[in-house]
Amino acid sequence: MTTPEYHAQVTRASTASRRIPRTIRQGPLRVPGRGPVRRLTDYVDDIGRHSPARFAILIFTGLIMLFTAIFSLPVAAADGRSTPLVDALFTAVSVICVTGLATVDMATHWSVFGHVVIFVGVQIGAIGVLTLASIMGLVVSRKLGLRARLMAASDSNPLRVHAGPVPEGQAVRLGEVGGLLATVALSSAVIQTVIALLLVPRLVIDGIPLGESVLDSFYYSAMAFTNTGFSPNAEGLAPFENDYWFLTLIMIGVFLGSIGFPVIYALARNPWHPRRWSVHVKLTLVTSFVLLFAGALLFIVLEFDNPDTFGGIAAFPTVFQSLFLSQMTRSGGFSTIDIGDLNGSSLLVTDMLMFIGGGSASTAGGIKVTTLAVLFLAAFAEARGNRSMEAFGRRIPSDVLRLSVSVVLWGATIVAVASILIMHITKEPLEHVLFEVISAFATSGLSTGLTAELPDSCKYILAVTMWMGRVGTVTLSVALAASQRRQLFTRPEERPIVG
Repeated sequence: MTTPEYHAQVTRASTASRRIPRTIRQGPLRVPGRGPVRRLTDYVDDIGRHSPARFAILIFTGLIMLFTAIFSLPVAAADGRSTPLVDALFTAVSVICVTGLATVDMATHWSVFGHVVIFVGVQIGAIGVLTLASIMGLVVSRKLGLRARLMAASDSNPLRVHAGPVPEGQAVRLGEVGGLLATVALSSAVIQTVIALLLVPRLVIDGIPLGESVLDSFYYSAMAFTNTGFSPNAEGLAPFENDYWFLTLIMIGVFLGSIGFPVIYALARNPWHPRRWSVHVKLTLVTSFVLLFAGALLFIVLEFDNPDTFGGIAAFPTVFQSLFLSQMTRSGGFSTIDIGDLNGSSLLVTDMLMFIGGGSASTAGGIKVTTLAVLFLAAFAEARGNRSMEAFGRRIPSDVLRLSVSVVLWGATIVAVASILIMHITKEPLEHVLFEVISAFATSGLSTGLTAELPDSCKYILAVTMWMGRVGTVTLSVALAASQRRQLFTRPEERPIVG
């Protein structure tokens, strides 16, 4: 039975509900007269509200579609005809993902307008997926809010995307994201400009006209720092294979682009105080140098008697060319030799170096050098019987190891699936197919020549592989997950037999 007091409560509740603003009961009001800019701002904010990673991938994919349409235009081609869709799409993915693989002759196929689009595209793609999304949000909303800071910080440290902030010190903290974005823009401009200015006199001495030397120098500088590897001339680096000044500058540009913007940011703040560097910075630099010299040593040993590569040259050129090749394999994309002439053992070493790639939040691809370092630290800790991983006097939490294992497994799975599909379609040998697929996944750009000869279906497979490699397995997995699931219970523990 109801009472007068019950009816009074119901009446009061009904009246209160009618007093609640419509924006709370039914969502945002459509204010008449709002301009398109305001509606676009709200739309961007709504998309980014639920998943910054999905928003970043949406922007990245949208850029690929936009550049595909531009490359399909007749004005983008040197012959004035429309480029086939598969080649336009592949080029757009390679440019935005700063890969360097190509299905057409990049130097001769595209017009001046096309080369300008390529130059702009690699600058955009080099920024990074999540950093790009935060900058786009900043441009639209004209402010760098918490969500944009989280996206940019996640690009510098994928753990923030994976599981939120962690208690350990980060390479870049949220309060420093504005400085990171400024570092991204400033370091890109300064490094590329300095390298280009140092390249100009060298090209002029080689007899190239001044105007062409300036354009080519900035083009080479951009392709080196962004780790893309495109060349403005059809011969590639063949005219400069013995020019150590030119090749050294290219190596420096590739190295600076591959160590990552958080490392550049840390070095810019404390260049002479290594003790103040974070564990991420130290691991990135140490692992990068170890891989550089170890790769060069392996190439010397494996190629010193190969007449098609280093067999017919002196000792110093062999060492230098081996260092150059070792640096280029981890995402640089340039080459002074025909990659197809390498021995099978050298191709396997190159596969391994390409799969590892460069530093996190860099222009390089691969699983990243810090991922490899964490796996080795875990193996050493297990061999010594230590319960935790340690590096440079700091303890590394177990969730970093879980993330590293996930990155490697997802990367290996992507490479395996793409390789199986291409081998089934083309019947090409494993070593060449695997090389092209890893080069695509790691956005390296080196090629044995197989990519340009692939059928259209395989080109699409490689394009998807490049996209997944550049987006990043961490960002991709988070974007596919609906949300972080909170489990309020723990199940009984049981240990399976491993090994």
